[in-house]
Amino acid sequence: MVRRPFEDIVTEFGPTVLRVCRAVLRPSDAEDAWSETFLSAMKAYPELDPHANVEAWLVTIAHRKAIDLGRAVSRAPAPVAEVRDTGRLDHHDPDLWSALEALPDKQRRTLAYRYLAGLPYADIAVLLGGSADAARRAAADGIKTLRTTYPRDE
Repeated sequence: MVRRPFEDIVTEFGPTVLRVCRAVLRPSDAEDAWSETFLSAMKAYPELDPHANVEAWLVTIAHRKAIDLGRAVSRAPAPVAEVRDTGRLDHHDPDLWSALEALPDKQRRTLAYRYLAGLPYADIAVLLGGSADAARRAAADGIKTLRTTYPRDE
């Protein structure tokens, strides 16, 4: 049996797959799911049984892509009108901000990830590159520098 060109499959079943995606997701997300469906299908198409129900196969892929995209959207941070002040930093202390801005980028980012976000050094190493030991060293160096450049009067 001769396999149909994939372009013909997209032309014939594309509208059906888009309707399925739109029924499950928001319109902007539906188009992404449609694209992801056909990207996955294009990769798997050469291995598809020539007697398979192509429409059902595509709808199954679309269903799974819609679930994946829905989960990703539900986990994404939601925009807010105003960021709540946690009080962990004194935003009105220009000397502190000047001292932080004077630090090398890696030290400043390491301190932010460690002391503001509470990330472990292993996660900081993944974000910034390098090892957990290097992140620990950058934090220690940053704190040491801050102790000399930002003296607080008790």
